Amino acid sequence: MKKVIESVPNFSEGRREDVVKEIVRQAEETENVWVFDWSMDHDHNRSVVTIVGDPDHVGDAVFKMAKKAVELIDLRQHTGGHPRMGAVDVIPFVPIKNSSEDECIELSRKIGKRIGTELEVPVYLYEKSAVSQERSNLSEIRKGQFEGFFEKIKSPKWKPDFGPSVVHPTAGVVAIGAREYLIAFNVNLGTKNLEIANKIARAVRYSSGGYRFVKAMGVDLKEKGIVQVSMNMTNYKKTPLFRVFETIKREAERYGVSVVGSEIVGMIPMDALVRTVKYYLGVDDFKNERVIEYRLLDEISGS
Repeated sequence: MKKVIESVPNFSEGRREDVVKEIVRQAEETENVWVFDWSMDHDHNRSVVTIVGDPDHVGDAVFKMAKKAVELIDLRQHTGGHPRMGAVDVIPFVPIKNSSEDECIELSRKIGKRIGTELEVPVYLYEKSAVSQERSNLSEIRKGQFEGFFEKIKSPKWKPDFGPSVVHPTAGVVAIGAREYLIAFNVNLGTKNLEIANKIARAVRYSSGGYRFVKAMGVDLKEKGIVQVSMNMTNYKKTPLFRVFETIKREAERYGVSVVGSEIVGMIPMDALVRTVKYYLGVDDFKNERVIEYRLLDEISGS
């Protein structure tokens, strides 16, 4: 049976559309790979691309995208609201259908070695691919960001898994690994006060006492004149979106601020939306199979 995996590489460019399109084109022109979604954000200065296909071809597409990013992005000229350490900042692989976590781990090592050798960019394996516990958390690897990595990489503790032990002068370093579904979920607040967003982020993120599977930070959306609680939801089954959203609304009320919108960056599993519908509409016994498009695709694929 055909194996299918997902990869969601993040690139440190969200303002030059021509550059982002050129990176995306590398995947579009790769056989047996489909670009499901791509987006760019000016304030974060970051783009996220979702590609799906068989493991070998997805690996090829990711490498070509990384190569183009190294050619076109200079982090010495990069500023933005999102922390970053590389031109291609992170490359996750996610098993989707007839594929396994172990296969994604193997692919992450294969592509990591290739990027380290051919592009001369230091590579750190993270999440399920990590060789040590301290490297499993992407936030720990990214601490210090691009500018701080020139000193950080000198420590034996932070010797790269692949590639040179010196930071690429313009492309930085990259994290590559296998992981479960991650939902990039952002909530916008009707205020310009970044400190309020930071306080709410601290209330919901795990590292400061919040929900176990939430990473969060406050971001200033200067173009929109508002601030945002920007989050990575690393396990939507154990920490559902609706619970975090409701907590943010309650926390915002404490400061006399309203929630003015939210956004999902990239793709999202249908199951996460079904769980949200069940909560807000109070629908009993609602399952993925009750969604007509889900059943249609399921029948067509013969699975």
